[in-house]
Amino acid sequence: MTDFKPRFVKPADTNSYLDKSESYAIETSDFIYNKHISQSIQTQRQRLPIFNNRNHILYLLEKHQTLILVGETGCGKSTQIPQYMIEAEWPGQIGVCEPRRVAAISLANRVADEMGCLVQQDAVGYAVRFDACHNKPKIKYMTEGILLREMMADPLLKNYSAIMMDEVHERSLYTDILMGLMKKILRKRKELRLIVASATLDAKELKDFFNNNQTNEKKKDTAVIMSVEGRQYPVDIFYVAEPVPCYIQASVDAVLKIHSSKQPGDVLVFLTGQEEVERAVRLLNEHAHLLEEAQKKEKLLVLPMYGSLPYHDQMKVFKPAPNGCRKVVVATNVAETSVTISGIVHVIDCGFVKMKWYNTETHTDSLVTLPISKSSADQRAGRAGRVRSGKVYRLYTEEFAAKLALSTPPEMVRSNLTFPVLQIKALGINNILKFNFPSPPPVQNLKSALEILYALDAIDIQGELTAPMGFHMAEFALDPLYSKVLLASGDFDCSEEILTIISMLQVETVFTKPSTGASIIKAKIQKRLFEVEEGDLITYLNVFNGFVQSEMSQGYCHKNFLNYKSLKRVVEIRNRLEKMLKNYDVPIVSSIRSTEAIRKCLVKGLFPNAAYLHHSGVYKTIRGDIELYVHPDSVIYTIPQPQWVIFCEVVHTTKLFMRDLTVIDNEWLLELAPHFYYKTTFHE
Repeated sequence: MTDFKPRFVKPADTNSYLDKSESYAIETSDFIYNKHISQSIQTQRQRLPIFNNRNHILYLLEKHQTLILVGETGCGKSTQIPQYMIEAEWPGQIGVCEPRRVAAISLANRVADEMGCLVQQDAVGYAVRFDACHNKPKIKYMTEGILLREMMADPLLKNYSAIMMDEVHERSLYTDILMGLMKKILRKRKELRLIVASATLDAKELKDFFNNNQTNEKKKDTAVIMSVEGRQYPVDIFYVAEPVPCYIQASVDAVLKIHSSKQPGDVLVFLTGQEEVERAVRLLNEHAHLLEEAQKKEKLLVLPMYGSLPYHDQMKVFKPAPNGCRKVVVATNVAETSVTISGIVHVIDCGFVKMKWYNTETHTDSLVTLPISKSSADQRAGRAGRVRSGKVYRLYTEEFAAKLALSTPPEMVRSNLTFPVLQIKALGINNILKFNFPSPPPVQNLKSALEILYALDAIDIQGELTAPMGFHMAEFALDPLYSKVLLASGDFDCSEEILTIISMLQVETVFTKPSTGASIIKAKIQKRLFEVEEGDLITYLNVFNGFVQSEMSQGYCHKNFLNYKSLKRVVEIRNRLEKMLKNYDVPIVSSIRSTEAIRKCLVKGLFPNAAYLHHSGVYKTIRGDIELYVHPDSVIYTIPQPQWVIFCEVVHTTKLFMRDLTVIDNEWLLELAPHFYYKTTFHE
């Protein structure tokens, strides 16, 4: 541990962003409350800021088709509005759409507790990827991807009387697609109600987008805006006096400083990705062990939280800490919205986030670490004021905070659109250019997506889905490049291996990174036992096979410096994907003799991500001529560099680094993707 300790300075006006929203005065009507709710829960619900607006909300939903609800963090909008509608005997099913699976699950559990019923069995249920309720609950929490898939089966959502889109300010790909689709559905179903809720959004812009008064005979506005006061408790914000050299170490130091100051309350730390989270957790656990040996009164319970963490481990963060123990949750921005972690009083904000940016020349997403926006900073600060007065420690200066962008750019304008376009096509929308997006994507990105889908044989020259390949690819909740590899694996007699490789790519990392010198050397030695010259993806295959042969032993993972939780998650994903392949009559067979069939199968889908070793000593993409470098974590980094490779991901730090590489033969590109590549000769 370094001697650095972050010094925090309190700004002149810490609560400037807590200005109260204007009240919305309107005629109200009376509704009957549910008599079955216990008095204590009823009291808790009445303390929420949204309670005073209960009748206003129900009245506006009666009179208008779309309600744009600007409710600050902590007002209770995600949990209370669906209950208000049930209490008012609202007909039909109410769907609540969340951008993240952990938010959908935790909110469903909380609402079930408040309603005094069992989640997934009674009035409340949830549906997330690989886990869905089989009954028909009155209130259904779900991820955006699930709602989009339901639209494929029921384009007008006839089972639902109301849809609530929560945390719209995140502006994910699915959020923008769903808003465009909901606008179409609302024109067809006048009785359907839509609630667009967020803590920070441009309400006027969304009102204009959803206002269908031009098609309304009475020319009345069909959309209305309502503001609700939010945070229940004040939050003090502190900034560092000088920029920190390493925000991971500074986060650890800040946690220890809070812990040593004896200030009550749990701590939430925001970092950018799984790797950083696990590194911080290791450092904090080492300090927690030292504190335990020193027989300090209060212990540290350190818990990670990120998107690819198994469900049971994610749920641990919501349990109260044992007596005499302080809970420290180290999370990515998965904990930024719609998640209330009990007991959080202190929030440490690193000031950065990982975002994908699409390069139309290389046809790849680059994972870039960027400063957060002001709206994201406010959302993170909101986690501290949910249960009591809180404190936020920002690991950046006040001058830096003033220069932050107001909001995060919508994912629609900065992402690869291959999968979204495939989903929209599956919904029967043929003319993508005329589809009404809230933030229209760049035409170049749409053109690139259509080009890739055509090359993958998912669409024909007319832009329509091919049968059966295009329709099958649309049903996979995977990148189309990966779904193409899976569906083609039967033809190469290697579906067993491909299932493993694609499942391994769905988690962020399977190798742990120790922090001490001796352990780092041991981890490198153990990793080399799995490494092969064919590249990272075949190495992943060796790792998984070793894990299965050890009967999924946690001791095996500890000995070989493997991430046990990630590998357990891989097993779950693989089982689900195997069932899907069987449904499409893809034979589950294994290629035992050599890796050539496996690598050829990978080329069948990943051919757009090909690069060659230029005579200058760097790799270049075949299309776009972009310079790329092998990531230091790759097995290829330490061996003589091969002439031709395919990669799964590009990470942009100091340079453009390729990750998850596989060595290929250039003739395979001409054999398996002749429509995408052709051979030519040129002179420099």
